[in-house]
Amino acid sequence: MKAANPFHHWIQLEQPRLGTRVTYATDEFFAAKERIVDAADPVFIDGKYDDHGKWMDGWESRRKRTEGHDYCVIRFGVPGVIRGFNIDTSHFTGNYPPQASIEACVSDSDTPEDGWLELLPKTDLAGDSHHFLSIDDAAIWTHIRLHIYPDGGIARLRVFGEVVADFSGVDGYVDLAAIENGGRAIACSDEHYGSMHNLNVPGRGVNMGDGWETARRRGPGNDWVIVALAQAGVIERAEVDTAHFKGNYPDRVVLEGGVFDSDESATPESNDWKPLLPETKLKMDQQHYFENLETPGPVSHVRMSIYPDGGVSRLRLFGRVGGGESQ
Repeated sequence: MKAANPFHHWIQLEQPRLGTRVTYATDEFFAAKERIVDAADPVFIDGKYDDHGKWMDGWESRRKRTEGHDYCVIRFGVPGVIRGFNIDTSHFTGNYPPQASIEACVSDSDTPEDGWLELLPKTDLAGDSHHFLSIDDAAIWTHIRLHIYPDGGIARLRVFGEVVADFSGVDGYVDLAAIENGGRAIACSDEHYGSMHNLNVPGRGVNMGDGWETARRRGPGNDWVIVALAQAGVIERAEVDTAHFKGNYPDRVVLEGGVFDSDESATPESNDWKPLLPETKLKMDQQHYFENLETPGPVSHVRMSIYPDGGVSRLRLFGRVGGGESQ
């Protein structure tokens, strides 16, 4: 059974689709360094070997026969604040590193040599396990360096956090929900088939799995998702894209906005939600553009309600930066 993720309300900064790259590793004899940030969950394929030995889904160095330890460097596509890690040793049993630590820095280089600061001290690891580790740090980082002691394999490194965008000098409409601008999906009714975090990533969905999709609703009610905007703003235009969803797209959609002091207070039960888009029919596999939304003033969060259930590929929420102060 997959481990519960305590950082699910944060975005994954290590995603390759955001431009993140593994730029260096001291050794990758048994398994390529790029696999450590692969978006897919790690798998074990019994009997699969390559020229170097047993094929493993992760980053794995050879057995070290000298002093020292191995490490790899990851450069974020979008710099961000780090709130937590998941060091995942899934399927690594006799070949996982007993300990790991993580440093971070800010640099324009792919492989910085200086400026590294410790975020996670040397920490014990177990084989075939998820290690969820909180970070109390408000700085914005561009790189991390994962040290393993002394060698071995890590299936995945997940880096949870938030993007803090600089809107100074921006004049015009901005997608305040976009992940690269700091928007985050923070809660939803259900995501059985597809994560809410797919809704605000760059580009259109590549397939039906690259969107937010709920289970079939068998009782009363409807499904919903709440998005924290990059900053409070007046939302004037929206896009709801049902790309690839054909027999399972929602029949109707509603958009509402509100001003909340924190993500925790932006609950679906709140009475502070104000209408942006009334209940509107949707079509399958199509981009829906909504102009001239109702404007209750600046909002910090948006709730999208779908009726009764189904899948949405992308949600775009365009507002003017500096559209007013929160009320």
